[in-house]
Amino acid sequence: MRPLGPEGAWLQEPDIHTDERGAFHEWFRDERFTEATGRPLRVAQANRSVSRRGVLRGVHYADVPPGQAKYVMCVSGAVLDAVVDIRTGSPWFGRAETVRLDSASGRAVYLAEGFGHAFMALTGEATVVYLCSEGYAPRREHAIHPLDPDLAIDWPRGTEPILSDKDAAAPTLKAAEQAGELPSYADCRALYRRLREGAPDPGHSP
Repeated sequence: MRPLGPEGAWLQEPDIHTDERGAFHEWFRDERFTEATGRPLRVAQANRSVSRRGVLRGVHYADVPPGQAKYVMCVSGAVLDAVVDIRTGSPWFGRAETVRLDSASGRAVYLAEGFGHAFMALTGEATVVYLCSEGYAPRREHAIHPLDPDLAIDWPRGTEPILSDKDAAAPTLKAAEQAGELPSYADCRALYRRLREGAPDPGHSP
């Protein structure tokens, strides 16, 4: 695993072993993950989504605390995955880093609590699986419009984005900031420190 630009995001690039039978790789190993990130991955929920070409999901995020960290992999087809720093006060605030995830490379992205996350399907059908540190809680879940020009995410040209009604109605980053809905960098860093030290997360409800 290697860190991406903003603090709290990593890319895993696995070794893939192939022979006449096919291919094999480890897409998650706890000790290597913990060594790279300084903390274990708590898994409270595992999700799978199937999207047709052009489907754009996100930008989604959750209140911090407890937030929702995600470990994301594309197991069929390909997607352009976007990690968006929406933590107010962060040096990376308002910037996004994109990574192609596909079944051939086996790459995976990890984003800590407080980030926004989105992806667009690049192939006729794309299946994404992701491990989440917290379960779905509608009252803590939020979205930012993925086509907000202030985010300047370089989505593929020539494909009409297909958004859900909820994502199409999501506010811009600036509107969400003005409404006080975004997580703060200071709160996120304090949470990361507690998790590295093994302290319980005060925002977590079992």
